[in-house]
Amino acid sequence: MRARLAQTSLRTVHKCFPVLPRVAAASFQYPVLVVPMARLNILRYPDPRLHTVAKPVPAVDERIRRLVDDLLETMYAAEGVGLAATQVDVHERVIVMDTSETRDHPIALINPELTWASEEMRVAEEGCLSVPQIYDKVERHASVKVQALDRQGERFEMHAEGLAAVCVQHEMDHLRGKVFVEYLSALKRDRIRTKLLKKARDGQRDD
Repeated sequence: MRARLAQTSLRTVHKCFPVLPRVAAASFQYPVLVVPMARLNILRYPDPRLHTVAKPVPAVDERIRRLVDDLLETMYAAEGVGLAATQVDVHERVIVMDTSETRDHPIALINPELTWASEEMRVAEEGCLSVPQIYDKVERHASVKVQALDRQGERFEMHAEGLAAVCVQHEMDHLRGKVFVEYLSALKRDRIRTKLLKKARDGQRDD
């Protein structure tokens, strides 16, 4: 995710990069977003791998710490504020985020669990690196509390409000195999799917 307006505005988007095809099907390739100078490629909707439910991380070891570092490198390279492991085809419960204006407060959440959510709901415009150039309004809890393990395997609790609350709920949805467009009407989802598939096919013909 990437803040399009001020952090307090609750309007969040993902920045888009050119489509490069990957992972061949019989007659069509689902594209991935290749982020320059980063380790990991980002899956693009409607790639079915985005609907995989992530498994809990059994132990925070060197492999998981490297995954966290790679996710952060990818997120910063894409000028994002949040990224889930699911989006890079790693189906474990790991997300990273940094919603600070100074871009120097990275947070890793391993096996995150929502422990509290406010009754107050807010509507914010969202987008997704996995769904480029598509933005729409989604209603979410205005503030939430999340328990998780950090990069060192230590348990902590985070109280998120504003952009951080939007971001953590958005990224935790990815771990459940849910993309934000699934909050939209069936008609909108069909239009988005058709648009992105056409764009991907057009990009493949140009290659």
